[in-house]
This record gives sequence, structure tokens and C-alpha cells, in this order.
Amino acid sequence: MALLSRGAKRANVTRGTHAGLAEIRDSLLETYACNDAMNQLILTELDPNVWRAQLPGERHGGRTIAAVFAHLHNCRLNWLRNSAPHLKCPTPLDPDRCTIKQAAAAHRKSGAQCLRMLTDALSASPNRRVAKFSRGSWAQTWPAGGTMFAYMFSHEAHHRGQILMLAHQLGYRTLHTTPGVWHWEKLWKKAGLATRPR
Repeated sequence: MALLSRGAKRANVTRGTHAGLAEIRDSLLETYACNDAMNQLILTELDPNVWRAQLPGERHGGRTIAAVFAHLHNCRLNWLRNSAPHLKCPTPLDPDRCTIKQAAAAHRKSGAQCLRMLTDALSASPNRRVAKFSRGSWAQTWPAGGTMFAYMFSHEAHHRGQILMLAHQLGYRTLHTTPGVWHWEKLWKKAGLATRPR
């Protein structure tokens, strides 16, 4: 068996590295696509009676579930405006007036635009347009990349947990009969992906 030259070995390692990085990038993008499928699942199964309900004993009110969903959507718009101004921003949600149906439609739009932003941010293209991640004037700007994905996904995961806990505390259990947000194979299909978690 012939041994590879040092240059050929380096080329194979580089190809392997690029393929590995491309697979990680694609997995992150697929995971973010499923992020909105998780939100849509909760919105579909949420009892309308809990949408604006306040926890008993809450003084001056905390965020209602409607307000949390509005917050998630409106944060996405902030990220888009600051990090990808070339992408069209959907209309903001009013936390005091939006319906479940309006929130679901708004989340589909902002989720799609955030996926476009992340696709560009995680691209290896030297011409990518999303080079920074700005969360707002209150925080430092970061280079666009894996940390941007992690922040965006964990922000939504935190608030999804909040929503499910609020519903439970108000006496409306959501996703208690199915694995729901933990059944990622189904979420991949729901997001229209031809792949599966990898």
C-alpha cells in the first residue's frame, strides 16, 4: 500500500475538516428549524383559557403566556434588525392584544427569517452578509457564528420552559400525553426536513 505524501495527507485532513464543519453547521441549522416547530406545537396544544391568565397572587402581573410568546417574536425582530438589516422584519406582536393564531403566524415568519440569518452567519462564504450578532444596545456585539446559534436557541428554550411551567401552575397541562418537544424525529419531519437528528 502506497503511503500518502505529506501534502496529500494535509489535503485529506482539510477536506475531512471542511466536511465535518459543514455537517455541524447543517445540524445547527436543522435544530434551529425545529426550534419553531417546538413553539408551534405548544401553540397548537395550548388551552385558549390560559393565554392571558395571570398566576393567582401575582402583584402587578408577571408576563402572561401571550406576553412571553410576543417577547420571543419581538426579540427575534431585534436580532434581525441589528444583525441582518437586509432581511425583511415581520410585524411585531402586541403582548396585550395578540391572539394564539396571530402569534403562531408571526413565529413562523420570524423563525424563517432567523433561519435565513443563521444560514448566512454560519456560512463559510467570504461574501456572507451576517458577520456580527447584536442582541441590542444593552449588550456587547459578538462575531456571528456558533455562539449566536447557542444564544438564540437557549433563549427560546428558557422561555418554552417558562410557558410550560406557567400553564401547569395555572392548572392547564400542556404536552403531558406525548413526548412533545422531546420527540425530535417528529419535529424534524414537522419542520419539513428530509434529514433526521445526527
